[in-house]
Amino acid sequence: MSERSEGTIRHSSPSLSLNQWTTRRWSVSEAVDGCARHGLEAVGLWREKVAEHGLAQSVKLVRDAGLRVSSLCRGGFLTAGGLPGEEGRRAFATALDDNRRAIDEAAELGAACLVMVVGGLPGVKPGEPLPQDTDAGAGTHGFASSSAFAASGGRDHSTTTVTVTSATVGPGTTVTTSTTAAGVTVRTTTVSTEGEATGKTGRFSRDLAGARERVAEALAELAPYAGERGVKLALEPLHPIYCPDRAVLSTLGQALDLSLAYPEDQVGVVVDTFHVWWDPRLFEDIARAGRRIASYQVCDYLHPLPEDILLGRGMMGDGVIDFQPITRAVLDAGYTGDVEVEIFNADLWAADPDEVVATMKARYEDVVLPTA
Repeated sequence: MSERSEGTIRHSSPSLSLNQWTTRRWSVSEAVDGCARHGLEAVGLWREKVAEHGLAQSVKLVRDAGLRVSSLCRGGFLTAGGLPGEEGRRAFATALDDNRRAIDEAAELGAACLVMVVGGLPGVKPGEPLPQDTDAGAGTHGFASSSAFAASGGRDHSTTTVTVTSATVGPGTTVTTSTTAAGVTVRTTTVSTEGEATGKTGRFSRDLAGARERVAEALAELAPYAGERGVKLALEPLHPIYCPDRAVLSTLGQALDLSLAYPEDQVGVVVDTFHVWWDPRLFEDIARAGRRIASYQVCDYLHPLPEDILLGRGMMGDGVIDFQPITRAVLDAGYTGDVEVEIFNADLWAADPDEVVATMKARYEDVVLPTA
């Protein structure tokens, strides 16, 4: 993959892989055929698509075509155990069971790794509005009557009572009673240090540190299981905009630190340019990760982002990312796997998949690979 010459590292070009979500409307059979038709040696598969086609049939298709499976997406969503009581215990057990199935599928496919999107805050569902706070009033986050005062322009027409709760001031806080000149009375609420101090509302939890602890607990259960089956779990940090609902790991450093408790062949990390390009410690953490880099995924970060920020990934060269330094750093760290193009983009999904792959190949050569 690489050789040293006059004190520098020179790399041969890594192999390009098509992540199935880039051409989302292709089935497994169509994606495998498309990769073969375009001269690609690897494909990244998604569990939903594999399930539609059947695991055994998917394994046969890939092997008959002589393709590698660069990744299987995805396992994870491990944080629901942070919900209180029996609900949390059931959710945690369900997540572990699903991830064991994902590990078994990755083993059957011979995937280089199982990508782990670890999950957001407990009870917060991807792309959906927050559950209604049960302790916060009717959509006013605790300020039940403040709108009446605002509507009055601050004039003292009558006394308005404002109830302050933990949803407005944060857990573990005591609010002092005071009365403003405009005649607004604030009724005190002393927030308990038990229960509410964890940030729980009964419908979801704001306890970010606790959510990360749930990920660590789940990983302790899953890593040995993956190791027994020859599967590497690849922790994927996601851009901080996805922290509430998809991944409480936001930096490569966070994912790497969590992986270090396990053998290199059990737990590694994903470097996805869309998610990590902004990180001022990126190059330091890539070097630190070394051969724990289990997957290198590329796509661009569009500006401005679309209304649905999940679809803000673009073809390389269409956004703001400088790819060549990142690719060079990943290769210098010892990565020898495939470079996988994973793009979520409505316009690309609507386009001819063959044209998308042709453009992907050209941009990979022109934009992603380091110049000599």
